[in-house]
Amino acid sequence: MTYEAIIAICSAEEEAERGAQLAQRNAREMIENAQKEGKDTVASTVARAESEIAHLMHAIHRKATEEAMELASTTANRQATLHVRAERRLDATAALIVERIVNA
Repeated sequence: MTYEAIIAICSAEEEAERGAQLAQRNAREMIENAQKEGKDTVASTVARAESEIAHLMHAIHRKATEEAMELASTTANRQATLHVRAERRLDATAALIVERIVNA
């Protein structure tokens, strides 16, 4: 082999090595960028999820409070109705007892 052929082969090998190193460096950078983008996406998604959860929890709490107030109102109405019925029955029962005592 001639000296020029050897130099050409060495030069080609060095060029190939530089190309391989450049490709590896580019691949590492692409991987790092992809990982960073993935982490950013995950962080963004987590932040949105936490915000949505907070909103839903607030809405649930508000609805539960409204339902509890409605239930308390309904219960108070039922209690008042039962109380009125009980007083009427008490009056009727007292009148019946008085009538029986008087007629006895």
